[in-house]
Amino acid sequence: MKMTNFKKILSLCLLTVLIAAIALVSAGCGDNNKPTETETPLVTTSSTGVTVLGEGEKVFDLTVTDYDGVESSFEIHTNKETVGEALMELGLLEGDEGPYGLYVKTVNGITADFDKDGKYWAFYIDGEYASTGVDVTKIESGKSYALKVE
Repeated sequence: MKMTNFKKILSLCLLTVLIAAIALVSAGCGDNNKPTETETPLVTTSSTGVTVLGEGEKVFDLTVTDYDGVESSFEIHTNKETVGEALMELGLLEGDEGPYGLYVKTVNGITADFDKDGKYWAFYIDGEYASTGVDVTKIESGKSYALKVE
C-alpha cells in the first residue's frame, strides 16, 4: 500500500516536471522575437515626441488630428510608392474601396464614418486640402501629409 502511494506521488512529480520542461522548451524554441517580413517594421519615438514608423528609403511626415483636435506626429519610413500604401502597410490606415478610390475610415485606430457620425478623414498635403486621394498620392520628398477628422 505504501509503495502504491509512493508511485502515485512520484508519477505526479514526474508529470509536473515534464509539463514544465515542455513549456520551457516551447517558449524558447525558434526565434520568436525576430520580426518577419509581414510584421510591422521598426517603431521608435524621437526626442521630440514624434513616432518613427517603418523602414525604407522614402521618408515623410504625417500628422493625424482626432475628433478633439489632438495631434499625433509620425515620421514614416517606407519603400512603398504612395502615401496610402505606406500607411496601410504600417497598420495606420484602413478603409473601403469605392468608386472614387479608397474611402478612409480608420486612421491610427480612430474611426470616422460619414454614414454613421457625419465625420470623415480629410487628407492634406503641405497644409492644403489634397486634390488626390491618399491611395494615389505619390510620396514626395520634403512634403508633409496630414489626416484630420472633419
